[in-house]
Amino acid sequence: QVQLVESGGGLVQAGGSLRLSCAASVSTYSINVMGWYRQAPGKQRELVAAIYSGGITNYADSVKGRFTISRDNAKNTVYLQMDSLKPEDTAVYYCKAYKLFRDYWGQGTQVTVSS
Repeated sequence: QVQLVESGGGLVQAGGSLRLSCAASVSTYSINVMGWYRQAPGKQRELVAAIYSGGITNYADSVKGRFTISRDNAKNTVYLQMDSLKPEDTAVYYCKAYKLFRDYWGQGTQVTVSS
C-alpha cells in the first residue's frame, strides 16, 4: 500500500507560481513512476508530468517550459513547480504513484488561477 498526501494548492493570479508537494508513505526509491494529473470541471483527468525512477521526466505539451517535476527520495516527496500559471491551469491536481503493477492516488489539491 502507498498513501499519498498532496499539498500546496491555492488561489493565484495569472502569471504567478505555486509548488505542489506529494508526500508518499513509502520510500520513493521503491516507486517506479510518480506523476501529477489534473482534472478540470467537465473534463477528463489528464497527465501533467511524470518522473521515472531513473530521473527521466515527461510533460504534457500544454505545460512544457512552465512546469517542472522533481523528486526528493530522501524526503519521499515529489514536487511540481508551476510557473507562469494561466487560467486554463485551474483544476484539481492529483498525485499518482505506480508501484508493483498498481496505481495509487492522492486525494487531490485545488489550484485556481484567476485572470
